[in-house]
Amino acid sequence: MAVYIKGMGNISPQKTWDENGLLDQPLAYLGDKLSCHEPDYSKYIDPKQLRRMSRIIKMGVAAGSIALKQAGIAVPNGIITGTAYGCLDDTGIFLNKMIENKEYALNPTPFIQSTHNTIGSQIALLLQCQGYNQTYTQGAFSFESALLDAILELKDSPSQSMLVGGVDEITPISHALQKRFGIFKKQGNNLSLFERPGAGTVNGEGAAYFVLSGEKSDGERVCIEAVKMLYKPKDAALKDEITSFLEAASLKNTDIDFVVLGKSGDGKSDRKIDEISHIYFADSSIGLFKHLSGEYPTASAFALWLAAKIIQENHIPDAVVSRNTNRPLKRVLIYNPYFGTHHSLILLQAC
Repeated sequence: MAVYIKGMGNISPQKTWDENGLLDQPLAYLGDKLSCHEPDYSKYIDPKQLRRMSRIIKMGVAAGSIALKQAGIAVPNGIITGTAYGCLDDTGIFLNKMIENKEYALNPTPFIQSTHNTIGSQIALLLQCQGYNQTYTQGAFSFESALLDAILELKDSPSQSMLVGGVDEITPISHALQKRFGIFKKQGNNLSLFERPGAGTVNGEGAAYFVLSGEKSDGERVCIEAVKMLYKPKDAALKDEITSFLEAASLKNTDIDFVVLGKSGDGKSDRKIDEISHIYFADSSIGLFKHLSGEYPTASAFALWLAAKIIQENHIPDAVVSRNTNRPLKRVLIYNPYFGTHHSLILLQAC
């Protein structure tokens, strides 16, 4: 079943919350992490409430507010959020205070805001939304799980509008822990990520929300046709699964006009992704995005925002394009592998 994108909001390391131009001036970062380029949150959130919110909650609430405003909807029928790590900063604050104060006289606020469902709950409280509210914490499948849930909800009640998002943040503690695994590149410019050989990627974060509906109105120009998740597939099985995924939508690989690839800059994993793109999508335009967003479990939410914007504008930004065959941008496939284990496919079409 197709679901229609009525509105989108995205807080990311790029200036994605500004409607002026689609990544026409991408922001450059030095180092091994990309932190969000954040807006003036007082435009989206009451300043009195801002001081009680941690950074990830501000990001999520602002992204949701932008999406709802774009859709022209005050209160959605439900809110579905995907986050792998949840509110890491609040969790770290609470745990550190437990140690420092020897478990005495603890401020309860960081504990209350440390749970994964705080982001969706905070949006619901601000909007007075008493409908369906769910948070998925399936690691690198968190956003895809939220998306599938929304599709199932809208299949039963197409007239509903669901606010669906993916949110994750970087904190100094989480970044230090991840660096111990040697998964990040050394110092360098993110915009030249794919020109730097060797292992590793750059850490990222972001919050992207989408207002989805099962019914099309005059304003919608993009629909989500299908979503699929594959955990640790063998190379041969992965290729078969991509073929069957497209066949289920009555498409062939040659029908895909544009492929958004989740290459991360890691030489070994990127070679496998390149092989798939060369074999299956030789006639399609190819775009990359993780040099703009960084690598994180819900980066596919950034990719969905990017793919939908590209269909809406019928234009691939220079910062994104890897190969341009100048085909009309009607059918777009997002293929996002996360560290070679979690592979997801999202199919979009112009409508």
